[in-house]
Amino acid sequence: MRVLTLKNMGTLPYGAEEALNRLRVNFGFCGKDYKKVVITSSTPDEGKSFVAAQLWRMLAEAGNKVILVDADLRKSVIRNRYEISGEDEQGTRYGLAYYLAGQAELEETIYATNIENGFMVPTFQTVSNPAILLQNDRFSVMLDQLAKVFDYVLVDTPPLSNVSDGELIASLCDGALLVIRSGVTPRSLVANSIKQLEHANCKLMGTVLNRVQKEQSTYYTKYSKYGYGYGYGYGYGYGNDGEEKKLSRRKGHSSHGSKSGKASKPGKASKPAETSESENPETSAKE
Repeated sequence: MRVLTLKNMGTLPYGAEEALNRLRVNFGFCGKDYKKVVITSSTPDEGKSFVAAQLWRMLAEAGNKVILVDADLRKSVIRNRYEISGEDEQGTRYGLAYYLAGQAELEETIYATNIENGFMVPTFQTVSNPAILLQNDRFSVMLDQLAKVFDYVLVDTPPLSNVSDGELIASLCDGALLVIRSGVTPRSLVANSIKQLEHANCKLMGTVLNRVQKEQSTYYTKYSKYGYGYGYGYGYGYGNDGEEKKLSRRKGHSSHGSKSGKASKPGKASKPAETSESENPETSAKE
């Protein structure tokens, strides 16, 4: 099996790591019925790819055999951010688009990575209109086959409000995590995204409230019916183009959706999970 090296996966600060670790734990509380899980958002630049990659890493480091499918065929953030090359000493690497087009077998598109227990089906070549590829049986068959081999199959999708790809992919999965950018994403878009997931018959496992500032507590309250949560502050974030953007350095806060610390039942409302797409956050995590 060929190996991918993901760059820029540097160690996160303690508070950030703890917040994501709580997300991982609550993710596990949802049960083994949720093996094929979509990580999505309403709009671009909300941090879904960051959350998908970090959750994948943490699940793998916890001993789970987990695979990340980069299904954002129009604009792969994961490929650019983690500098994944489409070629190596053995020649051209085959990604998801090759498999969906029938130009490669599934085994040729599964890669081991420099994360132990972490595997990936990457996207090397972008596709302007991937809906036809995603609608063919090869994609659903792929997800079912991966679910038999791996403990978890995480799927990074395009934003739900931009194109139909995300809803289509969600219809083939067991559940979804919805990433929301604090202070930016309108409530109406979040509500519409939840309706899209319901229409796709994909249960909402929880929401992740991203890039939270302490002053945004009223925003947190506005979204309190959408998920469960914990959080950390941030210092530096990244846009979808991978360019570093300096953000205001604030301290975050965290709170559980239930006193027991367990995840809320999928499909039911609770508090959003707060995270931050960051490298050097100042943090304050408390329960």
